[in-house]
Amino acid sequence: MSPERRRTLFTGRVQGVGFRARCASIARNHPVAGYVRNLPDGTVELVAEGNRQAIDRFLDEISAAMNLYIASAVSHDWDSLETVQGFGIRG
Repeated sequence: MSPERRRTLFTGRVQGVGFRARCASIARNHPVAGYVRNLPDGTVELVAEGNRQAIDRFLDEISAAMNLYIASAVSHDWDSLETVQGFGIRG
């Protein structure tokens, strides 16, 4: 089974509250690769690659840990030619 890649956009008070660092920390506990970054419009973009269950558990843990700051989280499958290894913080 090939890995899936999913892009999630988080809105709310998700910048300036340690959101990206918390996502990177949580990623260490899950078999996912990808990145998280702030976008100019105040949202946070997270791209995760792995099997469906691993991505679901990863996103569930982020939502539980940061629920006070998240107004919405919208996910969709993400096709990209970029190769990702590990999980990191960008921009």
